[in-house]
Amino acid sequence: MTNKKRLLGVTLALGLGLVATSALAADKIKIGVSIPAATHGWAGGLNWHAQEAEKDLEKAYPNLDFIIATAKNPTEQANDLEDLVSVQNIDGLVILPFESDPLTIPVQQVKEAGKFITVVDRGLSQLGIEDIYVAGNNSALGEQAGEYLKKRLDGKGKIVVLRGLPTTVDDERVEAFNASIKDSDIEVLDMKYANWNRDDGYEVMQDFLSRFPEIDAVWAQDDDIALGVIEAIKQADRTDEMFVVGGGGMKDIIKRVKDGDKLTPIDVLYPPAMIATAMGLTALKFETKAAVEGRYILGATTVTPENADKFYFPDSPY
Repeated sequence: MTNKKRLLGVTLALGLGLVATSALAADKIKIGVSIPAATHGWAGGLNWHAQEAEKDLEKAYPNLDFIIATAKNPTEQANDLEDLVSVQNIDGLVILPFESDPLTIPVQQVKEAGKFITVVDRGLSQLGIEDIYVAGNNSALGEQAGEYLKKRLDGKGKIVVLRGLPTTVDDERVEAFNASIKDSDIEVLDMKYANWNRDDGYEVMQDFLSRFPEIDAVWAQDDDIALGVIEAIKQADRTDEMFVVGGGGMKDIIKRVKDGDKLTPIDVLYPPAMIATAMGLTALKFETKAAVEGRYILGATTVTPENADKFYFPDSPY
């Protein structure tokens, strides 16, 4: 065989190999994962678990290709969805909406394009769009916080509440919290959004402290908010007056509970690893014949000094 013929054969082989590789890539099932950027601790944990799940699931299911897109606001997330459908040509979508209302129509449009939809945590404003819904137990988080406050305050006292963002998640928590203290003499002095953000929690709590000379307890709802609240209380030198109940399971708060910090006596879990659960269920939809459609509500646990060791992971990002 001449060198020219040998070179032609190698070229053809390489070309066929590239075509085969491209065809294999094109045949992969693509699953878009749209989540908020790591703008605060819980979201940072969410992003970390999404990336870890991507590696594990693509290793377990070589036929799957997960495409993670992070957004800093609802508009950016809506644009990401359009790109995932029109450019990436995804087969399924796993989404944790930045906010419920602005993302409902964009997700509905993805559904109308024939894609399988998994919604995580913050539900959409319209029911029935998603095929799978995965979330922590928001009602239990609010109820357990309310029950603890009621018991700790002997059914009477003055409290302030810092909400998250205007989402179904926040509504579920607050409604359950309000129901749990309804038959008590606990007075909610004020309730404001703090956007699940430490800085906003600090600013809102500063306002509460300046307006209310007597506060017995704070429901911060979220551990990122709680860190800001704690900072504001310490700066105002009012740590002996009140205590703070947060939620989420952030390692900094769990450590405080573990050490018996009087300012943070308990915490209620709301694991950011739920994104991995959602991605795994979506993978099963495409890789097995298992019926996975439905609602998956993860358990909420009250963390106390007695059980805090089980939930303290110092090497975790959250």
